[in-house]
Amino acid sequence: MAQEQEQRKETRPPREGRGPREGGPHGPGERGERGGHGGERSGPPYGARGGDRDRDRRMEGPPEIELEKLVSDSLYLDNQAHAVVSRMRDMDSGTKTQLRRLYSAVRRAVRAPESERQHEFVMLRARLAYTIARHGLRSLDQLERLLLQVTRRNDIRGYERFKDLFEAIVAYNE
Repeated sequence: MAQEQEQRKETRPPREGRGPREGGPHGPGERGERGGHGGERSGPPYGARGGDRDRDRRMEGPPEIELEKLVSDSLYLDNQAHAVVSRMRDMDSGTKTQLRRLYSAVRRAVRAPESERQHEFVMLRARLAYTIARHGLRSLDQLERLLLQVTRRNDIRGYERFKDLFEAIVAYNE
């Protein structure tokens, strides 16, 4: 068995750009019977890297849509709709049907009785998140974050303006 391991070591190509492993119970560069690491791992602990990437991606993306401006300024709403459609054309394809389905859900949520409206918008956010993930519509991430703000605020004007923004996006995307 040791002879076979020695032969495999000799036939492997050298590891480029990395030095030999250090430490461990079996000496430098060797693995135990269970295939464990011969030394300690370098870098951040497991799972820490993904958070940095997510934070960087958020920083690189478009600025957040501000709910207060959206409610008070129609030109801001129009500009944001144009910006979302422009990102969709750059990043995504085949989104017209998904957009129309989501817009129908937005209209139904706005028409819901006041006591159920917030719940309808929470479920709409879940549906939007699913659609974004399922169809790779990364350009709509900004709308998902805005929908969270609207739902937390739970104000009829916010709901109406979100519907208006979505309507403008569907219209400009045709």
